[in-house]
Order: sequence, then C-alpha cells, then structure tokens
Amino acid sequence: MMINSKRLMETINTSAAIGATENAGLHRLTLSNEDMEMRATFVHWLETARLQVTVDDFGNMYGRREGTNPDLSPVVIGSHLDTQPYGGKYDGIIGVLTALEVIRTLNDEGIKTERPIVIVNFTNEEGARFTPPLLGSGAVIGDYSKSSVYDTVDAEGTRFETALHESGYQGEEGHRLRDAHAFMELHIEQGPVLEQKQKSIGVVQGIQGLAWMTVHIKGEADHAGTIPMSGRKDALVAASSMVTALSKYAASVEDLVITVGTLQVAPSSPNVVPSDVTFTIDMRHPDDHMRKGVPMAIRKIISDTSKMYGVDFALETDYQAETVHFPERIQHILLEETASHGYEAEQFYSGASHDAKNMSRIAETAMIFVPSANGKSHHEEEYTSGADIEKGANVLLGATKRLANEK
Repeated sequence: MMINSKRLMETINTSAAIGATENAGLHRLTLSNEDMEMRATFVHWLETARLQVTVDDFGNMYGRREGTNPDLSPVVIGSHLDTQPYGGKYDGIIGVLTALEVIRTLNDEGIKTERPIVIVNFTNEEGARFTPPLLGSGAVIGDYSKSSVYDTVDAEGTRFETALHESGYQGEEGHRLRDAHAFMELHIEQGPVLEQKQKSIGVVQGIQGLAWMTVHIKGEADHAGTIPMSGRKDALVAASSMVTALSKYAASVEDLVITVGTLQVAPSSPNVVPSDVTFTIDMRHPDDHMRKGVPMAIRKIISDTSKMYGVDFALETDYQAETVHFPERIQHILLEETASHGYEAEQFYSGASHDAKNMSRIAETAMIFVPSANGKSHHEEEYTSGADIEKGANVLLGATKRLANEK
C-alpha cells in the first residue's frame, strides 16, 4: 500500500500558494488572513475525506476518522500549518498534509482500523506572531492556562483571543485533545544529517534538552577618543571575547551546540566606550547528565573573561528543558516500515523542538524526518524533494495503520 504521490504534491502546491512570497517561500503567520484562508482550505479537505471536523478553544483543528472500536483512544498524526515570516513551504506543513494523504489512502483502499485516527493542525507552533512557540500543543497538555494564552499579544498589541475570535476558529474547550494511543509527526529535518549521510528517512530518538541563559556585562562608559586602550573597561570587547570562547568550548564537546542569538549594547553611540552589554545563550545537548554540567563551564568562561577585562557580570538561567526520549517500540515500527519499502534510515535526536515534544507528555510519541536541502529551514529557500516527502508519507502510512490496529 502506497500513498498517491501526485495527489499529495498537488495538495502541497495548493498550500504553497496561500501566503506565497516573491521568492517561492511562505509568509503565513498564526491567525493572519493567510492562515484563515489555509484553515478554510484544510477544513474543505477534511470534510471531503469524510472526517469529523472539530476546533478547540485554542484554534487547534482536528479531523477524526472513526475506528471500528470508537471507545479506544486514537492514533493522532499531524503538525502545524503556520510559518515563520518569509519562511519555507515545508516546515510543519508537510506533517499535516502527509497525514491527510494517509487518511485519503486508507479511504481509497477501503481499509478500516480498530482505533480512530485523528489529524491535528496545532495553532502557533512557530511562535512568530505570538510568543511562546508550541503554544497550541502546550495549552492542550496544560503547560499554559487559557487566560495566559488569551492574554498573549503580538508586536502590534493584538491579543491572541481577539485574533482567534476574529478568525472564526475559536472552538470549544470540550474539543481539546485529551488523550491518544500514539502521536506521530512527520517533519523536515531542518538540518544537514540526512542529506550528508544520503538517507531518506530519519527516525527521531527524541528531542534534545536545552537551557536558555542571559548574560549581563557591566563595564564603564568613556570617551572613545581620550581613553587609551589599556585604561578601558569595555563591556563589548569583553562580551565579544566571551562569545568566541563559548563557541570554541562548544566545538570541543561532542553533540554540544551553543548559540548567542541576541546582543544589546549601551549606550550604543559611535564615540562612547560601551558600558553595558546583554546577550543570550541557547545551549543544547541530548544527554541530560552532560547538559546539566555545561552551565558550570559557561559560568567559568564568563567569570574568567570578566576578570581579564576588569568588568562585572551577572548570569541568569531563564529556561531549562529535559531531553525527551521517544519510545523505542515505535521507533522500531518506523524502522521496520522504512526497511519494508527499501528505504534507508538514520536514527538521531532532534536539535529543534516540535509539537511532538509536548505530545510525548500524554502519548507514546514518534517523529519521522525527511531531508532538508543544504540543511536550510525557516527560510524561503527551504526545500525537500517530492521523492523524499513521498517516502516519509509511505512510512507514516504503514506505521499509522499498524498502531491504529493495536488492541
């Protein structure tokens, strides 16, 4: 049994026209006009596939295919349809649309499953308009209260609840996903591993743990022309040295990645020695034991560098998340389905977070990765070949059928 690749690519191309950019990407922010158009199209597809369509109070959308035993918990498959600003047309989207193709194929073949199968489109996975990311799935599992989600505002001051209500996709609390037998999410890799290893399928072992930190450097402001280099306490020079040292440290530890993604300088004047610098650190590693020791090494690097340049520092940990390990049982099913089609698989941990991370709290969870050309994502040049998408969809189809027939 194979999916209809021609129909799947036509569906993806239809999606790619909703919010299309001049450079063949997508700009489809959560609850924007483009998102509303995509949602309406998605509802039409769900209804055409004879699915029961519901929407919960966070705008998460569900399409349910009933099982022969409707009292059993469902197998849930899907991802998200929102994008980054001027992002790509594959990230998250193919996870929803390959799930739809799975249902269409089962319908074509007249195959019934014992368990129900539910397709899901989670709201605001990207976090590009409303922060934090993974908002819809996080709200479903109870990480965020309804009031905190509704009170979230975008850059223009629009409340989430207002945008949700105006979109027409403010559903009912009773429609929230409560439990699942299993959850599977097909996604582009967003990295270079599969392409480098010439593999078509990534069987994801879990999602790396991470920590976010903020560093504040305090030096002294001085006149840029009158203070000799030897007499300065330049916060920016110190911070630059710290960033370089952190990068070298990360390169020396296997699987460790450290990113300094933001940096603010004050007083930010061309002829004033910087007195204050604040920068962020994103640190990730799949081994929790190793990851928990990294902040101590980071603190030592910051402390030693501060002494070298005669500046003060403060280091704060803003957020930490443990590594999520996906069940080997479902990984094994994915590996078997991959092999049955003659595809080759690579097993590794995801460096990016996904809705699957949240869903792992309420269900056995798995992810299928397909290659990203040049490892690019969150970019208009994001690309995954139709052949690789087809392979991922076939693996998802086989695994969904097996899990949906488990007693």
